[in-house]
Amino acid sequence: MTEAYTGVFPIAPTPFDEQGGLDLEGQKRVLDCMVDQGVDGICILANYSEQFLLSDEEREVLLELCLSQVAGRVPVIVTCSHFSTRIAAARAKRAAEAGAAMLMLMPPYHGTGLRADETGIVEHFARVAEAARIPIMVQDAPLSGVELPVPLLVRLAREIAELGYFKIETAQAAAKLRALIAAGGAAIEGPFDGEESITLMADLEAGATGTMPSALLPDLIKPVLDHHREGRRDEAAACYARILPLINFENRQCGLRACKTVMMEGGVIKSDAVRHPLAPLHPATRAELLALARARAPLALTWGR
Repeated sequence: MTEAYTGVFPIAPTPFDEQGGLDLEGQKRVLDCMVDQGVDGICILANYSEQFLLSDEEREVLLELCLSQVAGRVPVIVTCSHFSTRIAAARAKRAAEAGAAMLMLMPPYHGTGLRADETGIVEHFARVAEAARIPIMVQDAPLSGVELPVPLLVRLAREIAELGYFKIETAQAAAKLRALIAAGGAAIEGPFDGEESITLMADLEAGATGTMPSALLPDLIKPVLDHHREGRRDEAAACYARILPLINFENRQCGLRACKTVMMEGGVIKSDAVRHPLAPLHPATRAELLALARARAPLALTWGR
């Protein structure tokens, strides 16, 4: 790999209309808003993009639209997770052909009973890498239910040339990041955290060089990384303390719906609809979210007004 990606790489939400159809014009506005937020890159078709509620045809439409709309302004990571190695590799190859800068995928899993063993996991990522030949980020998240111990992650990094990025979202992420960096050395090119950046300060102290929040407030998260990188830890901590209540409320009370609600309020998209069986936010939760957002004024809250 020739270029190291660092900084804030938020997840792009997928806007729907009130009938549940794709809002393609809204998707373009989401991406333009994210570029204006000063992000270092954008991740599409991820869990916070409701990828598990999209058809294959919709994935293809969104892949083309997103990469065309971003048009190289920032690098785009495309999520290609699937239990089937064949399907994950095909998705990866298509994303690379369309201009993706990087791929992100979880280890193969399907529910609680279908998981690959270590050999299967290594082969899964190796075949995806062979199909695409662009950088790969492993998403290590509780959602999969798959344990990815540090020695296995280091093995992936050392055996697969394209694989050097890791999004660590497990409990005690900072400890795992620190252990991963210590064990993997130069093979760990991009240690990132996720989970809406809810443990960002601890993860930066552990050596994280990037974060993957939602698109709700990346413009307010970015100064935390900038200050920390320049050695201004007190300033980083102060910036983070100001936005942490909003991040915490998003992470613990709202999930992926928070970003859509704020973007609708800010005129970025027309609807904050999510696809069934997900349900909209309770009106009281929505009101509290918007009150917390207004007190911190992320760009998404005013971008389209």
